[in-house]
Amino acid sequence: MRIDILTLFPNMMRMFFDESIISRAQKKGLVEIVLHDLHDYSLTRYGSVDDYPYGGGAGMVMAVEPLANCIEDLQSQRTYDDIIYTAPDGELLSQPVSNTLSLKQNLMILCGHYKGVDERIREHFVTREISIGDYVLTGGELATAVICDTVVRLIPGVLGDEQSALGDSFQDGLVAPPEYTRPADFRGWQVPQVLLSGDHAKIQQWRYEQALQRTRERRPNLLNENE
Repeated sequence: MRIDILTLFPNMMRMFFDESIISRAQKKGLVEIVLHDLHDYSLTRYGSVDDYPYGGGAGMVMAVEPLANCIEDLQSQRTYDDIIYTAPDGELLSQPVSNTLSLKQNLMILCGHYKGVDERIREHFVTREISIGDYVLTGGELATAVICDTVVRLIPGVLGDEQSALGDSFQDGLVAPPEYTRPADFRGWQVPQVLLSGDHAKIQQWRYEQALQRTRERRPNLLNENE
């Protein structure tokens, strides 16, 4: 998979992608993440890519021409499965969305900023708009990092255990059950005996029941959505 990211702050994103699982995935050749500085496509000598909005009002808007030039430059080099824009009014990022994106080969992500982008970019280039929650961030870089993290970890070979991602919260519509590790007795706090039994059928049943109970208690909306 290749992910091209259009951003005003490539150094901010570079720090994230140079660490942990995503860094290892890149070194293995499982994903290629390329950062593009939108300032390089500025039409002014000051490197600005924003302008005042028509109609007045506070704030600035990312201008149409430098964004279009950058997107078209990249499109001339490869075909993209999706061009994603990080927007507060986009579809909410979820595990099914991440699962779908992880099957793509080429993704482009445009990090929103200021009061957003000129609407013509959304109308003529963007194929998918994603929000990571009902709140506003200073910019789309954090949202893009979240999207990349949840997608890349699903690519086969990225995680050490191929089954690990399949047991994540939300993969089956439930949150994950509680997990324990050694020692079995810590300060009198005991690991549930069923997990020590070696009976895999009983363990799986216990985990399902615990996941169902936690979902009812903490995220009942998930159960309602699946009904």
